[in-house]
Amino acid sequence: MAVKLRLRRMGKKKQPVYKVVAADSRSPRDGKFIEAIGLYNPKTEPATIEIKEDRALYWLNAGAQPTNTVRSLLSQTGVLLKRHLMKRGFTEEQITEKLEEWKKLKEAKLATKLKKLEKTKTKKETESSENSDNVTEVKGTASEEA
Repeated sequence: MAVKLRLRRMGKKKQPVYKVVAADSRSPRDGKFIEAIGLYNPKTEPATIEIKEDRALYWLNAGAQPTNTVRSLLSQTGVLLKRHLMKRGFTEEQITEKLEEWKKLKEAKLATKLKKLEKTKTKKETESSENSDNVTEVKGTASEEA
């Protein structure tokens, strides 16, 4: 039996929430699965990813193949990095040390992205308020002429 780590769609229309599951590759997308190992909500800002790290590592070591999307999610949470370090023969202390460094770098990148997002939002808000002032002025002059 070929096992895949993939997403199982849940939630309402236009509001998807996905479970990360280990399933037989022949079963349908929302059908029978072996074990649920996580949750992914793309609608939140930023997207919520919760994965049981120990179970994901178990399934990866057992030969389960992740789909492209799940591979991306595992990479974002650091599970694939941890697996890679374990395969290279690092000790637990070294692995936790490297994961902490990686998480700090990731948090710093996220913080800079959020700052840029806030700046662009404030610029757009000021531009839109200026544009709305200009529109009202133009309307006022046109009504005076008539």
